[in-house]
Amino acid sequence: MEGTVYKILLFMKRRPGMTRDAFREYYETHHVPLALELSNGLSRYVRRYLEPVPRVETGSGEDLGYDVITELWFTNEQIFKGTVKYLSTTILSDEIIDDEMMLFDRAASRMATVAEYVNKID
Repeated sequence: MEGTVYKILLFMKRRPGMTRDAFREYYETHHVPLALELSNGLSRYVRRYLEPVPRVETGSGEDLGYDVITELWFTNEQIFKGTVKYLSTTILSDEIIDDEMMLFDRAASRMATVAEYVNKID
């Protein structure tokens, strides 16, 4: 994708008692369609599911604190800024909150914007 891309990163943890498989299934089959229906101006919507890798020192995987990093991509700076403002200052619709309660530990969720620099390596 050429040109400037504006990104919001959402760091989210699954709700207590939910398996990783159930989390991914619900996210992809229920939450994604709802989010796309209610979204405006997205150019890309990416979910990166995290898999802890065991550390050589301990032999066990560690809790990373989050189960998914969701990327919301925008090519329009005004829509990006409006979305950041909305997500950081407005209580979401009941429909989204109810769906997120089925999926996420909402109190653990975090949001950040991204300044991205890329080096092309041949």
